[in-house]
Amino acid sequence: MKVIVDQDSCCGAGQCVLLAPEVFDQRDEDGIVVLLDAEPGEERHAAVREAAAVCPGAAIEVAEG
Repeated sequence: MKVIVDQDSCCGAGQCVLLAPEVFDQRDEDGIVVLLDAEPGEERHAAVREAAAVCPGAAIEVAEG
Protein backbone atom coordinates (compact mmCIF):
# COMPACT_ATOMS: atom_id res chain seq x y z
CA MET A 1 0.00 0.00 0.00
CA LYS A 2 1.16 3.49 -0.86
CA VAL A 3 -0.55 6.54 0.61
CA ILE A 4 -0.67 9.90 -1.18
CA VAL A 5 -2.15 13.07 0.29
CA ASP A 6 -3.23 16.22 -1.53
CA GLN A 7 -2.69 19.05 0.94
CA ASP A 8 -4.53 21.46 -1.38
CA SER A 9 -7.71 19.36 -1.06
CA CYS A 10 -7.45 18.96 2.72
CA CYS A 11 -10.02 20.89 4.76
CA GLY A 12 -8.44 20.06 8.13
CA ALA A 13 -11.28 17.92 9.51
CA GLY A 14 -8.79 15.60 11.23
CA GLN A 15 -10.68 12.33 10.71
CA CYS A 16 -7.54 10.73 9.29
CA VAL A 17 -5.56 11.53 12.43
CA LEU A 18 -8.27 10.06 14.65
CA LEU A 19 -8.39 6.85 12.60
CA ALA A 20 -4.68 6.36 11.86
CA PRO A 21 -2.48 8.60 14.05
CA GLU A 22 0.63 6.59 13.16
CA VAL A 23 0.15 7.48 9.48
CA PHE A 24 -1.37 10.99 9.54
CA ASP A 25 -0.84 14.19 11.50
CA GLN A 26 -1.96 17.79 11.11
CA ARG A 27 0.01 21.02 10.86
CA ASP A 28 -0.38 23.10 14.00
CA GLU A 29 -0.92 26.37 12.17
CA ASP A 30 -3.84 25.36 9.92
CA GLY A 31 -4.77 21.71 10.52
CA ILE A 32 -3.74 20.54 7.05
CA VAL A 33 -2.81 16.87 6.79
CA VAL A 34 0.80 15.74 7.13
CA LEU A 35 1.71 12.26 5.91
CA LEU A 36 3.93 10.47 8.44
CA ASP A 37 4.15 7.07 6.73
CA ALA A 38 3.65 6.75 2.96
CA GLU A 39 3.95 2.95 3.09
CA PRO A 40 2.30 1.80 6.31
CA GLY A 41 2.48 -1.79 7.52
CA GLU A 42 -0.32 -4.22 6.83
CA GLU A 43 -1.70 -3.83 10.35
CA ARG A 44 -2.61 -0.23 9.49
CA HIS A 45 -4.14 -0.81 6.05
CA ALA A 46 -7.76 -1.04 7.22
CA ALA A 47 -7.51 2.20 9.21
CA VAL A 48 -5.86 4.01 6.29
CA ARG A 49 -8.56 2.82 3.87
CA GLU A 50 -11.24 4.03 6.28
CA ALA A 51 -9.49 7.39 6.67
CA ALA A 52 -9.44 7.80 2.88
CA ALA A 53 -13.11 6.84 2.65
CA VAL A 54 -14.31 9.35 5.27
CA CYS A 55 -12.05 12.25 4.26
CA PRO A 56 -14.46 15.12 3.45
CA GLY A 57 -11.95 16.73 1.08
CA ALA A 58 -11.03 13.46 -0.68
CA ALA A 59 -7.43 14.42 0.05
CA ILE A 60 -6.18 10.85 0.69
CA GLU A 61 -5.42 8.42 -2.09
CA VAL A 62 -4.54 4.78 -1.44
CA ALA A 63 -2.68 2.80 -4.09
CA GLU A 64 -2.76 -0.93 -3.48
CA GLY A 65 0.17 -3.10 -4.33
